[in-house]
Amino acid sequence: MTVLIAGAGIGGLTAALSLHAAGIDAVVKESAREIRPLGVGINLLPHAVRELTELGLGERLAGLGVSITENVYADPSGRQLYSEPRGLARGYRWPQYSVHRGELQHLLLSAVRDQLGADSVRTGMRVVDFAQGPEEAGGGVCVRLLDRQSGGTQEVSVSALVGADGLHSAVRERLHPDGGPLLWSGIRMWRGVTRAEPFLTDHSMAIVRDGHVELVAYPIGGDRINWVAQVRMDEPGPLAEDADWNSAGRLADVLPYFEGWSLGRLDVPGLLAGCPEILEYPMVDREPLPAWGRGLVTLLGDAAHPMYPVGANGASQSVVDARVLAHELSVADDPATGLARYEALRRDATAAVVLANREMSRAEGTSAEGFARMTDTYRSATGGDVAALNARASLNAP
Repeated sequence: MTVLIAGAGIGGLTAALSLHAAGIDAVVKESAREIRPLGVGINLLPHAVRELTELGLGERLAGLGVSITENVYADPSGRQLYSEPRGLARGYRWPQYSVHRGELQHLLLSAVRDQLGADSVRTGMRVVDFAQGPEEAGGGVCVRLLDRQSGGTQEVSVSALVGADGLHSAVRERLHPDGGPLLWSGIRMWRGVTRAEPFLTDHSMAIVRDGHVELVAYPIGGDRINWVAQVRMDEPGPLAEDADWNSAGRLADVLPYFEGWSLGRLDVPGLLAGCPEILEYPMVDREPLPAWGRGLVTLLGDAAHPMYPVGANGASQSVVDARVLAHELSVADDPATGLARYEALRRDATAAVVLANREMSRAEGTSAEGFARMTDTYRSATGGDVAALNARASLNAP
């Protein structure tokens, strides 16, 4: 069995490592001509850290990120309204790490090339079409790829195709041409990374709210603070086709919402003003699909279930997708059965996270009781129970 993975993001690279660990050949085709350590900070929740640790990456993760031990909810004056333990402090057997997304991607890329070979990840190759062969002819998938450097195309035959090619997935578009538009939450986001010292316990994530304005900040190592500024601008609805996406943000647009905000050592206006590069984009997701794939083709990560980043769960769900995919393929009698079982296990679970993230984005808790209820409800809806995760059997292949 050989599986072609479209996309060398966190989910696609974790899938390659997981398939290799399960004894299944994998090759990754990435549309970008160069994989550079771009992006800002993300969180890896304990259920994702467990999976990467079981792939042998635990020590490298610990050296890369910051273990978050508490979430602190506060108002703009710095008055703490509620705090809750996270990761090991909550009783999980695995930490919660805050990391730079690009650095995590390069850690995974290095591991894939070390374990699967230098040619296991090919850049500048975009999936443009695919066709599944008839079962009587042995099945398989013929994938057509565009070489972005030469402009030529080539076809490869594989046992299965996994679309891990992100929010604007070409594989998803081919599977679901009428899959519906991106849906805007009505919230505009500005994100950045600023050189600054950690705050509170040095392992704290802060969530500061004032009506429809919110700031999330957490350390990601190397004396860097990742921050996300969110402002509700409109009612939710389909994203306009000509909407700005992932554009350069302007300090003058975001700073007025946060004048005078402070959380002890966290000077919010200074944090924003000290950022060398601000990104701006809308907070979007899509309606959950009734089915991800068909036969020998499936989806993974943002291609399958794009979600709001309010629950710190997007990358983590991609990691779990990858591990379940490899496990089910390793125990199935044939690839189609394995992919069907993978979807059955992950589709409803991730749809619940998409919907829970929407609810979190609308929540306006201002009291300790409100925040506690909100976070407990979120954990329950998204499978974050401590005892259940700690007791669950490993997804390592038999």
